[in-house]
Amino acid sequence: MKELDVVGLKEDYKEISKGTKGTIVLIYDDKNCEVEFFDKDGDTIDVVMTPLKKLELIESF
Repeated sequence: MKELDVVGLKEDYKEISKGTKGTIVLIYDDKNCEVEFFDKDGDTIDVVMTPLKKLELIESF
């Protein structure tokens, strides 16, 4: 996975539910990244540091 890829959560993380989609905005290292998560209307829910292992790739850019 890389910056700008669309991802989904494989499990609940912090206050964000499994299946929520987001975009990777920053890769910290080979384990963690910053993801901007969106609701079904496309509005930002939150930007959260997320372990890559909790994410699944939906669309690569």
